[in-house]
Amino acid sequence: MSDITGVLSVLESSTFLLAEVNEAELGPLILASVLLSLIVIYLAAKLGGELCARVNLPSVLGELVGGVIVGVSVLNLIVFPEGAEPVHSVLMDFVQLTAHLDADALLAVFNGESEVISVLAEIGVIILLFEIGLESDLKELIRVGPQAAVVAVVGVVVPFVAGTVGLIALFNVATIPAVFAGAALTATSIGITAKVLAELQTLSSREGQIIIGAAVLDDVLGIIVLAVVASLAKTGEIEISNVLLLIVGAAVFLVGSILIGRLLSPLFVSLVDNMQTRGQVLISSLVFAFVLSYIAAAIQLEAILGAFAAGLILAETTKRKELEEQISPIADMLVPVFFVTVGAHTDISVLNPLNPDNREGLIIASFLVVVAIIGKVITGFTVFGQDGINRLAIGVGMIPRGEVGLVFAGVGAASGVLSESLDAAIIVMVIFTTFVAPPLLRIVFNTDDDDDPNCPTDAKAPQEMAEAAATD
Repeated sequence: MSDITGVLSVLESSTFLLAEVNEAELGPLILASVLLSLIVIYLAAKLGGELCARVNLPSVLGELVGGVIVGVSVLNLIVFPEGAEPVHSVLMDFVQLTAHLDADALLAVFNGESEVISVLAEIGVIILLFEIGLESDLKELIRVGPQAAVVAVVGVVVPFVAGTVGLIALFNVATIPAVFAGAALTATSIGITAKVLAELQTLSSREGQIIIGAAVLDDVLGIIVLAVVASLAKTGEIEISNVLLLIVGAAVFLVGSILIGRLLSPLFVSLVDNMQTRGQVLISSLVFAFVLSYIAAAIQLEAILGAFAAGLILAETTKRKELEEQISPIADMLVPVFFVTVGAHTDISVLNPLNPDNREGLIIASFLVVVAIIGKVITGFTVFGQDGINRLAIGVGMIPRGEVGLVFAGVGAASGVLSESLDAAIIVMVIFTTFVAPPLLRIVFNTDDDDDPNCPTDAKAPQEMAEAAATD
């Protein structure tokens, strides 16, 4: 008996060692696959961005389109294994061809590569929101806070109510799926809007600050709405305690982190000034941003809210300009990964009207798109006490759903409450609003520049400074 036990022990040890060897062998292949993926992502981002820039469109639109081309819709280069359904990847075919892997080893490499790219994309959007926070004016955000709050609340309530009631009344959708689809209409992708505003040099304009403030609040409200409808989908009832906990946690985190951060910022500057190692400003700032991001994620908020709050706080210090210069190359490296992966996840086959399975979804999607656009555009006209402001630009800036909308669609599909047609309709709405918003933003801001010679946007600042200097 003891001999058999000994043999089994040796076999178990051998199996464990073999597994370790296999993992050690696959490690370099996972790294190689990640590097191949990054090559594809950077080429797609640069080619798409350059093409859009040359036809006077925001480069972020090119990155999204580049992601669609290399993703599941066209080339199947950057794809992600989701669920039990097998996914084909041309990139993995190339890895298998060159490394002679069996099916199990290839799947392990595929999963590892996808996880790394997904994490890099998440870090990319965290860096983007940190950078946006640095470029924002906290005092201006506080000043436009009431307007931003009104825009955010209207931008959540109107699409949610109109979408839910419309789906029930016009399409006979059951209550819980209709509520879920209505909730998907409330989202706003702060990452996409902020990147376009930065490219248009309108981020620190009154319109830009209201859009950013409203988008941040929209993100918080969207998370609360998602938690409510997810609970409704699972249990058929809403847990009031969880909703209240989310609301209190969001308020305490945003207000508390900014207040405490402003009190501690002199200590941060003093600490950085006393460091003698290289990269002291950048690394210390990233540690601060990641700590706030972790806290936000830990209390069931979005990590990007913590990064944005960190940027706002550090923008008030004397290290702002130095940090902006140092964070820019990191953003150039990681942010495109985020936008390309958003595009790569997008399956535009749901837009094909020749497929009979898509037609019901496209009809519902047409309704959702109208509600999604009108429900956000009207938010700009709720801004009060701001003479000469471009209200249309504010409404358009709230349109894109982007990755936030995809999260709603993903949670809804996973919960099983959405039919295939309704799930496809939500995806179509997300695709349309994500891709139409960047060019529309450029149009409405350019129109504002042409019509209003006193437009207070950053884009006119250099011209105004030159005219002032000439007058002096």
